[in-house]
Amino acid sequence: MNWYHYVACFFAGMFLTNAVPHFVHGISGDRFPTPFAHPPGKGLSSATVNVAWALANILAGFFLFQGGQMSASNLWTFGCFFAGIALISIMSSIGFRTKHPN
Repeated sequence: MNWYHYVACFFAGMFLTNAVPHFVHGISGDRFPTPFAHPPGKGLSSATVNVAWALANILAGFFLFQGGQMSASNLWTFGCFFAGIALISIMSSIGFRTKHPN
């Protein structure tokens, strides 16, 4: 495998994990920070914007997952995928701990 397959797996984990809070808040009708809020990442976006952002993340994650050529025979791809999940999860838990209440 080439190095960029591992990078694709890493970012697939990040994008797919980032979709979760936006999708959950969006389909629940709650406002939640997105890059499109004012200020970006701090202000609250509508539920519809959150669903759209989640779907964009899922689409990007899907294509990166496919491009990463993950397979059961290569545990390094799963390691990179999990590292992306872990990094965005920890970053989000720190970044959103001071998010505005609904």
